[in-house]
Formats: sequence, C-alpha cells, structure tokens
Amino acid sequence: MSFQKATDLLRLAEMAASRHGGIGLTEIEETFAVDRRTAQRMTKALEETFPNCVTRTDEDRRKYWKLRGEDARLMLTVGLRDSELVALNLALQRASRDGAETEIRALTRLRDRLLAAMPGPHARRAEADAEAVLEAHGFASRPGPMVRVGPDLLGLIAEALKGPHVLALTYNDRARRLEPHGLLLGTRRYLVAREVGESRMQHYRLDRIRDAQLEVTSFARAPGFDLATHAARAFGSYHAEAEYGEVVWRFTPRAAETAREFLFHPTQVMEEDETGLTVRFMASGWLEMAWHLYLWGDQVEVLAPEPLARMVAAHRRGDFPALP
Repeated sequence: MSFQKATDLLRLAEMAASRHGGIGLTEIEETFAVDRRTAQRMTKALEETFPNCVTRTDEDRRKYWKLRGEDARLMLTVGLRDSELVALNLALQRASRDGAETEIRALTRLRDRLLAAMPGPHARRAEADAEAVLEAHGFASRPGPMVRVGPDLLGLIAEALKGPHVLALTYNDRARRLEPHGLLLGTRRYLVAREVGESRMQHYRLDRIRDAQLEVTSFARAPGFDLATHAARAFGSYHAEAEYGEVVWRFTPRAAETAREFLFHPTQVMEEDETGLTVRFMASGWLEMAWHLYLWGDQVEVLAPEPLARMVAAHRRGDFPALP
C-alpha cells in the first residue's frame, strides 16, 4: 500500500468512527475526490483492516460503514499526531490571549480527554513531540527582546529533538556532532546537548550555530536527564556552576505586593514580615539576576550572595515610575 493510500485509509477510519451513523459512499467520493469504484475499494480496505467495522443499510438502500469499539479508540488515540496537539495548544494560547474563557475550558477538556484515552507511552510521546515543536518554533518562548534565530535552524532542532537524531554543526568555528536534549528559552536561546561520545551536558547559543545538518544517526538520551531540573540550576538560561548557591532577596513593603505575584525561580520560598518580603532560592547566573534586579530599582536588596550584592549596589535607583 502506498503512503498516500495508507493516509487516506486512516482518514477514512477517523470519519467512520466520528460519524454517528457511519460514512457512506457519496461522502467518501466528495471528501477524497474519487469515483464510485475507488470509494468501494476504500470501504473494502476499511473492513479488512478494522475487523470491528460494521455496516448498515438505510431505507433508501444506501450502505454506511461505522467503526466502533476498541478499534476506534486505538485508532483515534494512538494515531494522534504531534501536529494536532500543537494545533490544540496554539488554539488554547490564542483563546487565553483573547480572554475567551468558554473556549479555553472546551479546548482544555478536549485535549485532556484525548491524552487520557491514549496508552501511557503514546500519550507521553505525543506530548513530548508537541512540546518540542512548540519550543523549536518559538511558541513557548518568553515575550520581550531576544536574539534572532533563523526558522530553518529551529525546524532542524525540532526534528533532532523528536528523533532523537545527532546534529552536525559548526560552533565557534569548530565542527561538532551533538546529541540534543532540549532548549533553554530566554533573551538568548541555548541548545542543551552533549557531544557524541561525551557525558557532560553543555549549552550552545543558537545564534552562534552555523551550517547545521540533521544526521540519520539516532542516539539514546541520557538516562535520568530532566530538562526542568537541569534548567532550575540557573536563574535564566545561563548556567555557571561556580556561582550556584543560595540566593536571598528582600523586597520593601511597597514592592512586596508586586513581588508576591512573581515566580522568580521554581525552588523559591517566600517569607513576609514588617520589613518586607524575603525570597530564597538556589540557582546560578548572577549577571541575569542583576539584569532583572535593575527593574526593581531601590525596592529590592540582595542579602546573598555577596558578589551579586556588590554587582547591583551602584545601580539601585529610586526614580522608576513603576514596578515590573
């Protein structure tokens, strides 16, 4: 069977499962732009491929094909494609942006039902594929200024993450072969990867990657690697192991209400008293912290670490008209 015929058969099965009364030859002819003989061959293939396919004939002697039971459930859920989850996620994002609460609830229920009906491994794979596509195309990126990255490179990284496949590229004038494990999104975007044959994860700025090519070679992802856990070792997208440690900021009572709404870091702990709001977390990346702290002017004080306190001391100011 050709690829196109297989695709048409899956689409026909979807239609036969979704139509309450089944699908007839006339609708098949119109949907697939085929003649009656071809439509009949397609229904024969449907019956042979899905044993639980049933038929009925109406009072006008028109025949309909209906796919039901376990065949329909497996076909509709295991066959769920990452592009369909991406479309649902994008629709959810647009509805959220527009404040369309009814649509948000309906789309969320639809997405949850589809994933809940899928066997566990298939659901996790579909979600991972969809997230990879969203990230690689920038849909999961933070708003605000960022370094430009070409869409061709993002598409290539999406395919590499989904494979997973080795990426051959040039980075800082050196040829490398990388095993990609994820993306860190921020002002600058970093590819989290290890070189083939190495075990240590490193970060590669996307704007410094040149001549990237997707290899057919696949690889085994690092066992136990979790991108969220890895990302949490930094405040932003830049990691510096020598800087990793406890970070303590205290916001003034005037800034406390605004600061309370922020998630500065996934590990943060907040404590509030008459002196203001204290935020504690474990991370590295003092420079990105300094960039963010500047937004708060003199409404925040760095209690730890001392090197970060020295970095921001001369730049605290009280004339900003608004808090972040």
